[in-house]
Parts: sequence; C-alpha cells; structure tokens
Amino acid sequence: MSATLYQQIQQFYDASSGLWEQIWGEHMHHGYYGADGTQKKDRRQAQIDLIEELLNWAGVQAAEDILDVGCGIGGSSLYLAQKFNAKATGITLSPVQAARATERALEANLSLRTQFQVANAQAMPFADDSFDLVWSLESGEHMPDKTKFLQECYRVLKPGGKLIMVTWCHRPTDESPLTADEEKHLQDIYRVYCLPYVISLPEYEAIAHQLPLHNIRTADWSTAVAPFWNVVIDSAFTPQALWGLLNAGWTTIQGALSLGLMRRGYERGLIRFGLLCGNK
Repeated sequence: MSATLYQQIQQFYDASSGLWEQIWGEHMHHGYYGADGTQKKDRRQAQIDLIEELLNWAGVQAAEDILDVGCGIGGSSLYLAQKFNAKATGITLSPVQAARATERALEANLSLRTQFQVANAQAMPFADDSFDLVWSLESGEHMPDKTKFLQECYRVLKPGGKLIMVTWCHRPTDESPLTADEEKHLQDIYRVYCLPYVISLPEYEAIAHQLPLHNIRTADWSTAVAPFWNVVIDSAFTPQALWGLLNAGWTTIQGALSLGLMRRGYERGLIRFGLLCGNK
C-alpha cells in the first residue's frame, strides 16, 4: 500500500469516526432493509441485521478466533465476540479507531477477549493459520492490491476456517465495459472516500478460486442495502450532524456533501454490494 494512500485512509477515518459514532453509533457499515429493500426499521437495527443476515447466509454458527479486517471502532468485532463467546482481533489503519475500539471493549467488559491494533491488511502481523473466521465488512474497496489482500486473508485463515468478505464493487463488465460516464462517476467516489479502485464481484470470485478457497459462494445484496444512503443523507443534515461536520474538518465535510454519489451509483446499477464466502 503506497504511503500516500495509507495516510489518506488513516486521516479520513481519524477525522470522521468520532462524528460517525456520535450520529450513527458503533457500526460503520451498511444496513439491511430486507431482500427487496423495502423494510422500514431503525437504522442501527438495520446494521445489526446486516451482520446477522451475513452470518446466516454464510452458514456460520460458531467461531473461536475471529479476525475483523478493517474493524472501524470495533462494532463487528465486539458483536461477534459476544455472540460466539469468542476471541476477536480487529485491525485498522486508523490509530483513532483502534484506540476507540479498545475503549469500547473496556466499556463492554470484553477487553480480555478482544484486541485492536493498527495494521496493514496487505501485510498482516499474524502467523499462518491463526483464525477460524476472517471477517471483512466493507474494507476491500480500500485495498490497492485486491489479490494480495485476499491472499493475506487466506494465509491467516485456519484450514477449514471461513472467510466472509463484503465489499463495494462495480457492476459486472462481461457483457459491456464501463462507459466513460460510469468511469467518471467511480473516479469521483474514489476521490471522496479514499479508494484506489473497485472491481466487480465476478473478478473477486476468480481471485478466490485461485487461492484456492472451497465452497465459494457469492451474492449481490445491492437492493437490500441501497436505502441506507437515503437514511445517511437524511441524518447528515440535522443541527447536531452539521455542527459535528464543521468540527471534523474538510475531508469529512466533502464526504458528507458527496453522499449522493453513492445513492446515484446504486440507482443506476453501477455500484454493487458484493458478498463472497468460502472455506480454506
């Protein structure tokens, strides 16, 4: 990962995570609004529902040693550690996030079973075969080398263990390449959210076969999560959020002003919410 991109991602999350927690809580990911995207529900419940739906989809009923790749402020790590009575390790590029996740673990009486550290997901500081569940919820889009990222997830996974990866994708291009307008739309999203690039779900599946993961499954849940961006936009323009944005700095303000890019990306079928799971 280039030093510049590493620094951009770190600074983006250092600056914005406190505001996100204040407005939205501990889960820094999409919510689940039913398979057809029409269920009305509390926004935080929708985020918890996404975790539960993912576990159900991937057939995960137990775990002992969990790695949360791109852990944010520990939302998934703490939830999974508590649900499965498991150990959970979270990694992030943001020292602010790692420190807050550690605080939250203390508040939840989960300090003995969880740890959070600053680490690069493309060069993880863990031994081979360390975790029986590797969980990556909306971090793959930040990775400059998607193959290296998945190779690292595979390396630290125990034999028989499961990888669950959920990431932003662009539409499949087997039938028609991306248009110039679609490319520009993606570039605008990359610039705002510190992404090097995204790929399609079929491309991720091809990498997974090369690893080789077994029992590979993929799914596109774009319809189920797309309402999330309308809810985020609505919540971004409350007095509390606007005051927080002013204090968070320009990169966070720019992110808020660009929320419509993601909403329009889903509406036109360009942005896809891709799921992949498999066993080592």
